[in-house]
Amino acid sequence: MSLIGNLIWIIFGGLLSSIAWLLAGLILCITVIGIPFGMQCFKIAGLTLAPFGKNVELGDFGAFGFLGNILWIAFLGWELCVLHLIAAVILGITIVGLPFAKQHLKLAGLALVPFGARF
Repeated sequence: MSLIGNLIWIIFGGLLSSIAWLLAGLILCITVIGIPFGMQCFKIAGLTLAPFGKNVELGDFGAFGFLGNILWIAFLGWELCVLHLIAAVILGITIVGLPFAKQHLKLAGLALVPFGARF
């Protein structure tokens, strides 16, 4: 099931989303200050490419991860979380879209607090 879900996900926007996250990560890695945030973009790009069959564990981020998450939420995270929540609501309207809505909920949590998250 996860292979079929990932293939459908990639065809209908997962590949483009993953490429966008990779480009954002590369842009952030140009500066020394942006490298930790760029690394989080690479983490999100990997999950965005193939989210089916992966679990996200949030938390266990330490003091620097906590500070990074606060900065991430303030500048970028809450907007991305809201976008994934909107996509989940739209996809959750139909029965066929429920598995994809679940993946958007997973991505919403990661988009909100990526520092310290593991999958």
